[in-house]
Amino acid sequence: MLRGEEAPARLFAALGDATRLGLIGRLSEGSERSIVQLGQDLPISRQAVAKHLDVLLDAGLVRRTRQGREMLFALRPEMVTEARDWLTEVENQWEGALGRLKTFVESQP
Repeated sequence: MLRGEEAPARLFAALGDATRLGLIGRLSEGSERSIVQLGQDLPISRQAVAKHLDVLLDAGLVRRTRQGREMLFALRPEMVTEARDWLTEVENQWEGALGRLKTFVESQP
Protein backbone atom coordinates (compact mmCIF):
# COMPACT_ATOMS: atom_id res chain seq x y z
CA MET A 1 0.00 0.00 0.00
CA LEU A 2 1.24 3.47 -0.87
CA ARG A 3 1.68 5.16 2.50
CA GLY A 4 3.49 8.34 3.31
CA GLU A 5 5.33 10.49 0.84
CA GLU A 6 8.24 8.16 0.18
CA ALA A 7 6.31 5.16 -1.18
CA PRO A 8 4.67 6.93 -4.16
CA ALA A 9 7.92 8.74 -4.92
CA ARG A 10 9.85 5.45 -5.01
CA LEU A 11 7.17 3.78 -7.12
CA PHE A 12 6.95 6.59 -9.68
CA ALA A 13 10.74 6.94 -9.79
CA ALA A 14 10.93 3.24 -10.64
CA LEU A 15 8.37 3.73 -13.40
CA GLY A 16 10.22 6.80 -14.70
CA ASP A 17 12.74 4.75 -16.67
CA ALA A 18 11.97 3.47 -20.18
CA THR A 19 13.73 0.14 -19.63
CA ARG A 20 11.83 -0.53 -16.40
CA LEU A 21 8.56 0.43 -18.07
CA GLY A 22 9.39 -2.06 -20.80
CA LEU A 23 10.02 -4.76 -18.20
CA ILE A 24 6.66 -3.95 -16.57
CA GLY A 25 5.06 -4.30 -19.99
CA ARG A 26 6.64 -7.70 -20.50
CA LEU A 27 5.46 -8.83 -17.07
CA SER A 28 1.96 -7.48 -17.57
CA GLU A 29 1.09 -10.58 -19.58
CA GLY A 30 0.67 -12.28 -16.22
CA SER A 31 3.29 -15.01 -16.31
CA GLU A 32 6.48 -15.28 -14.28
CA ARG A 33 9.62 -14.72 -16.30
CA SER A 34 13.34 -15.16 -15.73
CA ILE A 35 15.98 -12.49 -16.18
CA VAL A 36 17.04 -14.18 -19.43
CA GLN A 37 13.47 -14.14 -20.76
CA LEU A 38 12.94 -10.54 -19.70
CA GLY A 39 16.22 -9.43 -21.23
CA GLN A 40 15.59 -11.02 -24.62
CA ASP A 41 16.01 -8.50 -27.43
CA LEU A 42 17.08 -5.74 -25.04
CA PRO A 43 20.35 -3.93 -25.81
CA ILE A 44 21.57 -4.32 -22.22
CA SER A 45 23.33 -7.06 -20.26
CA ARG A 46 21.67 -9.55 -17.93
CA GLN A 47 23.32 -7.74 -15.04
CA ALA A 48 21.69 -4.48 -16.12
CA VAL A 49 18.29 -6.22 -16.38
CA ALA A 50 18.84 -7.60 -12.87
CA LYS A 51 19.61 -4.11 -11.53
CA HIS A 52 16.45 -2.71 -13.12
CA LEU A 53 14.45 -5.57 -11.61
CA ASP A 54 15.95 -4.80 -8.19
CA VAL A 55 14.62 -1.23 -8.47
CA LEU A 56 11.16 -2.55 -9.41
CA LEU A 57 11.36 -5.04 -6.54
CA ASP A 58 12.32 -2.31 -4.04
CA ALA A 59 9.36 -0.22 -5.25
CA GLY A 60 7.03 -3.18 -4.70
CA LEU A 61 6.04 -3.44 -8.36
CA VAL A 62 7.31 -7.00 -8.86
CA ARG A 63 7.80 -10.09 -6.74
CA ARG A 64 10.60 -12.61 -7.02
CA THR A 65 10.48 -16.35 -6.47
CA ARG A 66 13.09 -19.04 -6.85
CA GLN A 67 12.44 -22.01 -9.09
CA GLY A 68 15.40 -24.33 -9.01
CA ARG A 69 18.44 -22.27 -9.96
CA GLU A 70 16.41 -19.51 -11.58
CA MET A 71 14.85 -16.42 -10.12
CA LEU A 72 11.44 -15.67 -11.59
CA PHE A 73 9.78 -12.29 -11.56
CA ALA A 74 6.09 -11.42 -11.72
CA LEU A 75 4.18 -8.17 -11.75
CA ARG A 76 2.28 -7.20 -8.62
CA PRO A 77 -0.84 -5.76 -10.29
CA GLU A 78 -2.22 -4.54 -6.98
CA MET A 79 0.64 -2.02 -6.84
CA VAL A 80 -0.26 -0.70 -10.29
CA THR A 81 -3.86 -0.35 -9.07
CA GLU A 82 -2.66 1.50 -5.96
CA ALA A 83 -0.58 3.85 -8.11
CA ARG A 84 -3.61 4.56 -10.29
CA ASP A 85 -5.75 5.18 -7.19
CA TRP A 86 -3.13 7.54 -5.79
CA LEU A 87 -3.08 9.50 -9.07
CA THR A 88 -6.88 9.67 -9.03
CA GLU A 89 -6.77 11.09 -5.51
CA VAL A 90 -4.26 13.75 -6.57
CA GLU A 91 -6.39 14.53 -9.63
CA ASN A 92 -9.45 15.02 -7.41
CA GLN A 93 -7.51 17.37 -5.14
CA TRP A 94 -6.41 19.46 -8.14
CA GLU A 95 -9.92 19.55 -9.57
CA GLY A 96 -11.20 20.80 -6.21
CA ALA A 97 -8.51 23.47 -6.01
CA LEU A 98 -9.15 24.61 -9.58
CA GLY A 99 -12.90 24.69 -8.91
CA ARG A 100 -12.37 26.91 -5.87
CA LEU A 101 -10.05 29.19 -7.86
CA LYS A 102 -12.63 29.47 -10.66
CA THR A 103 -15.37 30.33 -8.15
CA PHE A 104 -13.14 32.95 -6.54
CA VAL A 105 -12.14 34.54 -9.86
CA GLU A 106 -15.73 34.61 -11.12
CA SER A 107 -16.95 36.21 -7.90
CA GLN A 108 -14.57 39.16 -8.21
CA PRO A 109 -16.05 42.43 -9.51
